[in-house]
Amino acid sequence: MPKIKIGILGCQGRMGKALTTATLEHDAAILSGGTEMVGNPLIGSYIKHPETGEQTDIKITSDAEDVIRNSDVVLDFTCPTASLIHASLAEKHKTSMVIGTTGMSSSDENELKKSSGNTAIVYASNFSTGVNLLFYLTKLASSILDEEFDIEIFEIHHRDKVDAPSGTALSLGHEAATGRGKELKDIMTPARDGIGKAREKGSIGFASLRGGNIAGEHTVSFNANDERIELTHKAGNRVIFARGAVKAALWVYGQKPGLYNMADVLGLDK
Repeated sequence: MPKIKIGILGCQGRMGKALTTATLEHDAAILSGGTEMVGNPLIGSYIKHPETGEQTDIKITSDAEDVIRNSDVVLDFTCPTASLIHASLAEKHKTSMVIGTTGMSSSDENELKKSSGNTAIVYASNFSTGVNLLFYLTKLASSILDEEFDIEIFEIHHRDKVDAPSGTALSLGHEAATGRGKELKDIMTPARDGIGKAREKGSIGFASLRGGNIAGEHTVSFNANDERIELTHKAGNRVIFARGAVKAALWVYGQKPGLYNMADVLGLDK
């Protein structure tokens, strides 16, 4: 059976290197290309296995369209602006995509949905199997526990992460709100500082911490008088996200055009 050709857009960043490792080490995948931004000194050099240093025969390029055109699936964990451009190119060439870019606005997500009209796209805030199980359990718990249980979501990431709350934390918030038949935007408390009013019943609070090289930790805390239930996922290495992204890439290849998520990939009943 032919291997699936996977291209990586932004292959030399933290996540890009993890994606490269996961692609090179998967028996069903083959690396078809890798990009970096114009001006990056590594452009023109050969991609190496980030862990072993073994050199491939693939050169880093700034030509995203060329990589997209010559791949079955491309992995994109870049930034919203770049991801939307890449999605339009994937639509043009009918190349499937896996997008893990965080910080997307509602209008950005609408643009992705338009691009998915002509190609299959898996878009998710987190590609870890464990985190996606956490999404499912959060929705289930919030549907069972009434508003006597206050919901707080805490996340911690490495010092270089620029968006807060994390995309995964926001997804957990959406699942918790959905479990209670609400829209997150209507009941979200993004942060607390100084002296304010008491916590509103039924609201969902968020807290973020940044430091060190922490790959990611998320906790959903359900707090009632005299009891607390916590659901937690701790990532030891971002390679778990990369492995999930490659799993999504193998799944999405050959799917009908549309916008999918990891629940679709994993077969979770949402």
